Amino acid sequence: MTTIALIVAAGKGERAGGGVPKQYRPLGGLPVLRRAVLAFSRHPRIDAVRVMIAEEHRALYDAAVAGLDLGAPVIGGAERQASVLNGLESLADAAPEIVLIHDAARPLVPAGVIDRVLDALDAAPAALPVLAVADTLKRGEGGLAAGTVSRDGLWRAQTPQGMRFDAVLDAHRRAAAEGVTVTDDAALMEWAGHPVTLVAGSEDAMKITTAQDFALADRLLAGALETRVGTGFDVHRLGAKTPGGVDGVALGGIVIPHDQALLGHSDADVGLHAITDALLGALSDGDIGTHFPPSDPQWKGAASDRFLADACRRVRAAGGQIRHLDLTVICERPKVGPHREAMRARIAEICGVPVARVSVKATTTERLGFPGRGEGIAAQAAATIALPAPDLTVPDLADPEDL
Repeated sequence: MTTIALIVAAGKGERAGGGVPKQYRPLGGLPVLRRAVLAFSRHPRIDAVRVMIAEEHRALYDAAVAGLDLGAPVIGGAERQASVLNGLESLADAAPEIVLIHDAARPLVPAGVIDRVLDALDAAPAALPVLAVADTLKRGEGGLAAGTVSRDGLWRAQTPQGMRFDAVLDAHRRAAAEGVTVTDDAALMEWAGHPVTLVAGSEDAMKITTAQDFALADRLLAGALETRVGTGFDVHRLGAKTPGGVDGVALGGIVIPHDQALLGHSDADVGLHAITDALLGALSDGDIGTHFPPSDPQWKGAASDRFLADACRRVRAAGGQIRHLDLTVICERPKVGPHREAMRARIAEICGVPVARVSVKATTTERLGFPGRGEGIAAQAAATIALPAPDLTVPDLADPEDL
């Protein structure tokens, strides 16, 4: 059967602060919306993802989902219910069998919740992930407790809420025609007379509304990341400057005046090459030659910051964060010390990290070997990243037996 996820992201999201709508704020290095989309686009039982956005947020949306295989977004309405109807109408021609409707503000939904919703739809027209109400409920009047409300039979509703597409589209159309408003899609299905099956949700599928919620979500993510370390090593020969080439040595993202130049297919920046390989190694994603083969003429004379920027993009696309970069340059000349801070600043700029996360050191070989004889320059690097892994995603701690 065809299953499509609709991500609702058309709200203003101002209560969370941050200067931009909450769905576009970074969470653990990735926009909230991107995390929500990835939860579904990476799920093996989801065929496609479509996002509803506010028209004025198009530039923010494009930046948040750059590089993802998504169709054009759907412009939402003034209220959530209208946005969902717009999204459903955009699918009318495709007519999927199943639609999952999910709030972008719940970016950490575990795959297990998605599976339970889909499993329930094998035998039901609608399914809703829920959590038991654990706290005592009080009714208040004038700032005073006016009674205790029984928790029996009460549940907290979450998303994604799954429905048979034909049934939920019909319910939304009828509600729009009759002026009926509800707070979620499960309520609309109830109003339309369709039974809604309850399945176990997850505390990790929390809805981000306030600044405190962002802090809690960051803590959840921190516990779901593993630390990886990659190493890189590169060597390039020193030789006479080529006409029109770099006027000095390209090293650590800057050009250091020197009477020789590093020779290579690109600009031969051994420092950036070593860091690039260290990042790719931490990702288990090949090496610099895999992605930028020296046999390819398009990389002849290329500035090596392009290679490093691509490795950083790969880390971010995998949901990772660069925690630290450590570069050691091995040579007799030129002297690295006077240029150390400029190199740190340039590497930090390329990688989009604070300078405090970049270390640059230099050493010699006591005039031994090719570096000692001034025949070339070597560099080694270590990259530390935090990366979500299949076995270390936000854990799904819900017990289906709770229902």
